[in-house]
Amino acid sequence: MTSTETSHAPLPAAGDRRRWFALAIVMTAAFMDLVDVTIVNIAIPSIQHDEGATFSQIQWITAGYALAFAAGLVTGGRLGDIHGRKRIFLVGIGGFTLASALCGLAVNPEMLVASRILQGAMAALMVPQVLSIVHATFPAHERGKVFGLFGAIVGLGAVSGPLLGALLTEGNLFGLGWRPIFLINLPVGVAGLVLGSRFITESKAPRALKLDLVGVALVTLGLLMLLYPLTRGRELGWPLWGYGSMAGALVVFAALVAYERTKSARDGSPLIELSLFRVKSFAAGIAVQTVFGIGLGVFFLVWTLYMQIGLGWSALRAGLTGVPFSVAVSVAAGMSVQTLVPRYGRRVLQAGALVMGAGVLIYIWEAGRYGLSITSWQMALPLVVMGVGMGLIVAPLTDAVLSEVPREHAGSASGLINTVQQMGNALGLGLVSVVFFGVIDERLTPGEVGPAFADGFRHALGWVAAVMGVIFLLMFALPKRPAQHVEGTEAAPAVERERELVS
Repeated sequence: MTSTETSHAPLPAAGDRRRWFALAIVMTAAFMDLVDVTIVNIAIPSIQHDEGATFSQIQWITAGYALAFAAGLVTGGRLGDIHGRKRIFLVGIGGFTLASALCGLAVNPEMLVASRILQGAMAALMVPQVLSIVHATFPAHERGKVFGLFGAIVGLGAVSGPLLGALLTEGNLFGLGWRPIFLINLPVGVAGLVLGSRFITESKAPRALKLDLVGVALVTLGLLMLLYPLTRGRELGWPLWGYGSMAGALVVFAALVAYERTKSARDGSPLIELSLFRVKSFAAGIAVQTVFGIGLGVFFLVWTLYMQIGLGWSALRAGLTGVPFSVAVSVAAGMSVQTLVPRYGRRVLQAGALVMGAGVLIYIWEAGRYGLSITSWQMALPLVVMGVGMGLIVAPLTDAVLSEVPREHAGSASGLINTVQQMGNALGLGLVSVVFFGVIDERLTPGEVGPAFADGFRHALGWVAAVMGVIFLLMFALPKRPAQHVEGTEAAPAVERERELVS
């Protein structure tokens, strides 16, 4: 989709203040989604304690959201193109608000898991519209400023989510315990719904593609067949049907590839543009995004369980411990995009993988040396090192992956990048049952919990370190420098490409 094909409606006049209200509304929705991903992790131990949730249910509270979000991203964007981005955005934010209420009012773990899956599905309708609405609302000369604000919102969401979750959980507002982490979305969502209907300008793509519902169904089925046995296998004693389901997932993914090839030849509107995988840098980048998502999915859930259950820390202490990590990510991300990548290219991303891996190894060493007496300030060093490494990777990666992709396929490519990252995250959360709970005895006395969780944490971090090594090697297939730096011209930033998610 080109920039001239974005909307039937004319851009608002330069003096029209309504577009800035619209920007505030969609950015708030994006912030709400970002915070909701991180805010839940910090409250997981409280949910387990209060609701008696099993470890597999804990995994599904996070993995269910990621899976529904991943499976629905491309579909949500296409629905916005076909039926109007404002309309689908309002449906998404309304549904997200309703799902948040259901999460906050859940009477048992099963209801919470189902509500989280619904919440992820509604986020998949809401989030793809954000950058599309921005593109349809602002003229080209103003978008640089707007995308800069978007980057700031992303950073703020990463920093504030764990802290906000800790404060709400520890505060025990009105005796509700962990429930305010979801209920806080209600006033924000209602305000976004009311103000969005008034200030957002409707836009559609003039040549919208058709929905590939069969492709969506195959992706979702394949992921479920892979993730469900991984998540439940340990509790069920790794039954034979679980291995059969995981093997069957490969068959489903093969059927998906065959169907997408046929769909592309028939009407040119597949869910996955398979020709993109003939671009070496893109295929490697998709692998990097998937593996990176797996590593992050494993680390963040295991890290939370280690601090709050293994070490017995409060949610607030755990949230504050993560602040150096979030700040390091934000600072390194800014330096990476503005200064380092234009000068050193791919080596910056590879250095990020090595630095993050080094931080993980330092964490493993410190956790072993200090044991259960480890303090927050002792964790600061590995967390800052990890944060710097992650910041060097996350900000420039999308541009590096897209730099050799033909411009007419940038939208499909951006959609795939976002989708596989979420799928990787869901897979990582499912693998927690293997790399963490798999080394912990099911029947522990209170005195055995701390040492067992500390051992499981170090074991899981060993896998995360290995993931960083794999990412470093995969990055050799990325271009040495993104195309815009080679040519000396200014290309659209990654966030502008991502608004083409729905093309």
